[in-house]
Amino acid sequence: MKLVSRAAWGARGYRLPSGATLYSGSQRRGVKLHYLGTAYTDRTHDRCDDYVRQLQASHMDGNGWSDIGYSFVVCTHGYVYEGRGLRRRNSANGNTSLNEQDYALCLLVGSSGLTKPTDTQLAGARDAIDYCRREGPAGTWLGGHRDGFATTCPGDTVYAWAKAGAPRPATTTPPAPIEEDDDMPLSADDLKRIALAVQSYKGTLDGKPDPRDAYGYLRDTEARARRIETQVVGLSAAVQSLAGQLGDDVDTAAVVAAVQQAIADAVIQVDVDITSGQAST
Repeated sequence: MKLVSRAAWGARGYRLPSGATLYSGSQRRGVKLHYLGTAYTDRTHDRCDDYVRQLQASHMDGNGWSDIGYSFVVCTHGYVYEGRGLRRRNSANGNTSLNEQDYALCLLVGSSGLTKPTDTQLAGARDAIDYCRREGPAGTWLGGHRDGFATTCPGDTVYAWAKAGAPRPATTTPPAPIEEDDDMPLSADDLKRIALAVQSYKGTLDGKPDPRDAYGYLRDTEARARRIETQVVGLSAAVQSLAGQLGDDVDTAAVVAAVQQAIADAVIQVDVDITSGQAST
């Protein structure tokens, strides 16, 4: 599953706005599929995050919602964009009870222009459905926005796919483990933005911040942190192996220590001061 976190696509803030209500129950009935209901033109993947930000702005500034209305959004390239995610109630299904009942998954196809999802997009949507069921958790019910609400959404093609059980297209490969869109190590700027996002959350929710939401700021970095740690451990082992092959006249311990010091000097140390909301390098 190619999951694009809120931080990665540039959502407003690194958290969901305080107005986005937590689901009241621990489980959803299932997943409802949506489409845009307007004209949509396909684009290169590097422009998809721009469109998701545009959707968020439309929902927040136009509809007056607290955030983008969908739980997740899937582009034609099969990437799954985190909207309100698994814990926060969506605003897309029609009313409060319908929003509470099912997750809202939007495929970036329209009522005109691009109206049929790509096989890669259907595979990404299937990944998202499985993710909602596994991690939400959501039940096995699957349908469209039109189920229980007077609308043509999600269009006949997507709706028929949903009612058929959302089969994975035969032309796509089996799902891979969840991966982030951006596999690059964190930069100093990334860490500064995370620190400031944590600070911006302090004092909200009537001065009673939910530690689970504070964790939500940082969870997007966890996988990359593990990868970096693995790389450092592997590099250290490689250095020791190399030093051991240099011969008896070489001070192996000194070589290892020197290289490890060089690595340490090259790693950016970031001190996060939650009280002041500053990060220093």
